[in-house]
Amino acid sequence: MLDTKKLRDRRRDRQRARIKKVGTDRARLSVFRSGKNIYAQIINDKVGGTIASASSLESSIKHSSKKGAGKDAAEAVGKLVAQRATEKGVKRVYFDRGSYLFHGRVKALADAARQAGLEF
Repeated sequence: MLDTKKLRDRRRDRQRARIKKVGTDRARLSVFRSGKNIYAQIINDKVGGTIASASSLESSIKHSSKKGAGKDAAEAVGKLVAQRATEKGVKRVYFDRGSYLFHGRVKALADAARQAGLEF
């Protein structure tokens, strides 16, 4: 029987293999979620630097939603990171969900980023 950690590691490895296939021709939208907050950053793998980032800890998001770990906060983070990326000229990204399932907060963040103008 596979435990949760092994399943998470398999998902993470599968995602990393897909990212390597795409290459470094476009930036990557990386998502990290904890029990209390959610974070997103757009990374340029050619340079190895962060282009734009947002999290539910920022004051504009933190005061508007009740919980930093909820779907509302994830949507706000998705919109904010997409807005910051388009200001820097980034339109196309690869969505890196890491070891998280594309469901709930991760999906809410991705949908909000798409609606705000990012393509992936």
